Amino acid sequence: MTISRLFVILFLLFSFIGNSQTLKWKPITQQTKPWSRWWWEGNAVNPKDLTFNMENYQKVGLGGLEITPIYGVKGAESQFVDFLSPKWVSLFKHTLNEGTRLGLGIDLANASGWPFGGRWVEPEDACRYVAHKVYNLKEGEKLAETITFQQQAMIRFVLPKNVQPKDLKQPVGKNDNLQELAIDQVKFDKILPLETLMAYSDTGEKVNLTDKVGLDGQLNWTATRGNWSLFAIFSGWHGKMVERAGPGGEGDVIDHFSEKAINNYLKEFDKAFAGTDVSSMRAFFNDSYEVDDAKGQADWTPELFNEFQKRRGYDLRNYLPNLFSKEKTDLNSRVLCDYRTTISDLILEKYTSAWAKWGHSRGKIVRNQAHGSPGNTLDLYSMVDIPEIEGTDLLRIKFASSASNVMNKKLTSSESATWDNEHFLSNLGDVKKDLDLFFLGGVNHVFYHGTNYSPQNEPFPGWVFYAATHFTPHNPFWKHFGALNQYVARTQTFLQDTKPDNDVLLYFPIYDRFAEQTPKGLLQHFDGVTPEFNNTDFKTVAQNMIDKSYSFDYISDRQIGNLSVSNTKIMSGATVWKTVLLSENETLPLETFEKLVQLAKDGATIVIHNKLPQDVPGLGNLGERQAKFKALIAQLNFTKNAGVSQANIGKGRFILGENLGEILAAAKVQRETMIDKGLTNIRKINANGKTYFINNQSDKSFDGWVKIETPFQSVALYNPMTEKLGLAKYNAKTNEVYVQLMAGESIILETHNDVVKAEKYPYFKTVTKAQELAGNWKVSFTEGGEILPKAVEIKSLNSWTNFEGDDYKNFSGIATYSHNFKLAKVSKSGYWLDLGKVSESAKVSVNGKELGTLIGPSYQIFVPANILKSQNVLTIEVANSMANRVIALEKKGVVWQKFYNINVSARLKENLGKDGYFTTKNWTPKDSGILGKVTLTAVEILK
Repeated sequence: MTISRLFVILFLLFSFIGNSQTLKWKPITQQTKPWSRWWWEGNAVNPKDLTFNMENYQKVGLGGLEITPIYGVKGAESQFVDFLSPKWVSLFKHTLNEGTRLGLGIDLANASGWPFGGRWVEPEDACRYVAHKVYNLKEGEKLAETITFQQQAMIRFVLPKNVQPKDLKQPVGKNDNLQELAIDQVKFDKILPLETLMAYSDTGEKVNLTDKVGLDGQLNWTATRGNWSLFAIFSGWHGKMVERAGPGGEGDVIDHFSEKAINNYLKEFDKAFAGTDVSSMRAFFNDSYEVDDAKGQADWTPELFNEFQKRRGYDLRNYLPNLFSKEKTDLNSRVLCDYRTTISDLILEKYTSAWAKWGHSRGKIVRNQAHGSPGNTLDLYSMVDIPEIEGTDLLRIKFASSASNVMNKKLTSSESATWDNEHFLSNLGDVKKDLDLFFLGGVNHVFYHGTNYSPQNEPFPGWVFYAATHFTPHNPFWKHFGALNQYVARTQTFLQDTKPDNDVLLYFPIYDRFAEQTPKGLLQHFDGVTPEFNNTDFKTVAQNMIDKSYSFDYISDRQIGNLSVSNTKIMSGATVWKTVLLSENETLPLETFEKLVQLAKDGATIVIHNKLPQDVPGLGNLGERQAKFKALIAQLNFTKNAGVSQANIGKGRFILGENLGEILAAAKVQRETMIDKGLTNIRKINANGKTYFINNQSDKSFDGWVKIETPFQSVALYNPMTEKLGLAKYNAKTNEVYVQLMAGESIILETHNDVVKAEKYPYFKTVTKAQELAGNWKVSFTEGGEILPKAVEIKSLNSWTNFEGDDYKNFSGIATYSHNFKLAKVSKSGYWLDLGKVSESAKVSVNGKELGTLIGPSYQIFVPANILKSQNVLTIEVANSMANRVIALEKKGVVWQKFYNINVSARLKENLGKDGYFTTKNWTPKDSGILGKVTLTAVEILK
């Protein structure tokens, strides 16, 4: 036999056998681990306790921390450190050094609290608002009154205080007791500067009278022919203060529409860090906008008239009656749209881009929460390295991940478990449910909200934050927190190592909203889809695609401008989609329509739901833009076939219709039908196929075949909670995979384009009915307080708060359940151990072998036969919540709510005390421990 023939035979042999390999988990890195927001209350930190805190975080599997200094702790005033002071910088440097030693990444919020602002913000850089007055004159009349606007003093506190604006120094940052005052907004009694005075006659004449107003406010002008309305525009100080600010960080919020303001603001950081090596810091962070969580809006900037004319091509001064009118007319809507478009441009270019450029020039990436801004959030997210979202609405979550996908960013982060439940009630299962939703929405870089710096010797419950799930060593679930962190890390190794694979780009119709008048003021804020897009086709279409499991990203007008086409596929960088979808929109910018037509000519498919937009937004150069828009529409000659209309143009086409499923099918867009069986997913591209993260969001187990919209030769399954992995049971001809998932459980499915030979994933089949583990249970209390109750023996499992004595009712911590059980004959494969209902989490061992940690909602775990004997010992370590111990503290009169500012507020109104703080005084002890029957069910592993 010749050597060449031997090689041919071997090649064919191995091709037939398949690619034999060992499946394994991807390496866990600092970046794939979950990170956490880390509040420094009052900056009252010291090196010893910083190290203590960080070592605890590292031990439970956190990958990094984002430092956000906030309000202080009463009684710890002597330890307060001013934000960015030399002492603060030295403590920050210690943190960086310890982060390097412990493998913890460090990010820093660019403010003490939020939004950007502080004591060093001068009045000329503070956020502004527009005020206006209207005067009326007839022909031949002169204005008798002065052109002035008296700003009325007002003050808002986080909690009521007996202080008036006249009692404060100006500017507000010069006051020494700002921690105690906790001012949310303050305006001082003052005359506002005049920006412009415009006169409008009933014959259409417009005259700028600004230079005819004297320093005393007197107008030196006599009305000419006709009746005149005079609009005086004044620039006021909005007075919004930094929310939840710590010592040294209190003060005015900056003008987010002024590049000078952000540059002056950031100089304080340059000054503070000069001469200090902060190279190991990863990123600067910006929390959500929230400037207008106040009385009135910060809706002005001194350069607005100039910026408007430069961008919109006409002078806004000539249309002030239209801008401030409450009447809904076409002209008024167009002027309002142009004003809001200009504001959106300014916050993008003068604030977000300027901040990102500053961070990059200092060798740092930037992480940003754009939601809540009066601008196009997709564009704002596009300008930063890591877009970050919060919330529990998939339609909202996808704004951040869409920007990442369209702009080819690797990471999308989330502020996770904010206000997840009322204080002290959230468990790890609740948090996992939130995280799964983020993963499904495209997030792959989780930040918990959050962890508090708390001194090592601080009594229970330690230092806490007002709006958080309390990820603290004082929380009993801390003992089991590592299991959740391992789950997150394993999941994120896949989600960070894959590329997006969505089919549809859904156009974000922001200009329709820009043109809509709102009762709150000139600005429109964009926090997601609800409520801004309630009762719109955009929201209906987006929700329909979520419900039917069509994969999509949102896209803005600016982002559409960067798209290209390759072989009918729509591309942005290396990422591809099948189509751009427009919901039923009233207007569309000419440049966007031109780009869509060009994409179609180049081979793309553009899908229109219901009808084409019929007009352009805004006023500038309107006639010419409308004519060009109509000419583009005229190029589209639709022919209808079975409810779907199509217009071929160039190499591509436009598709139009009322039935969303039909028009998407015409564009060759398929949905993932597993949603019909209660399974949700996100699909991504890996090096050798596709990766699915699949979650069973129902309250029932799933056991069956699911079809995926991806051809494959092999499929592997990875369970990020149990760490089980292996080759799935599949049918490559029908694209079906066999899946078993408990309620709330997730699985990672990875397809391969070649035949893979590997260990099989374990599937289970029950072979007997569930048998209760009856008999005596010993319950020992091993960690926690207020005191450790005595061990007890019980026959019937129920909440330990039902045990006799207050010690059990008041206990928060760890209890260990021990039970001896016999097996006359051990099942060949093993058993499902079902703990039933548990409050809140449990770590299970059998015969000294640790099997895993259960965090809910399902509390079942596999017990392999090889660790079982005829006589067995089951040990279950259970953690309850912090609640019962807090209830006991309050009954004893212990005041643990000892924080400045908002202190500890209640999420639910019924938990609000007379002092305005959260209280548990109406609570009864919460169920704790194993609450019912524990069973064993014999199973066999399917071959």
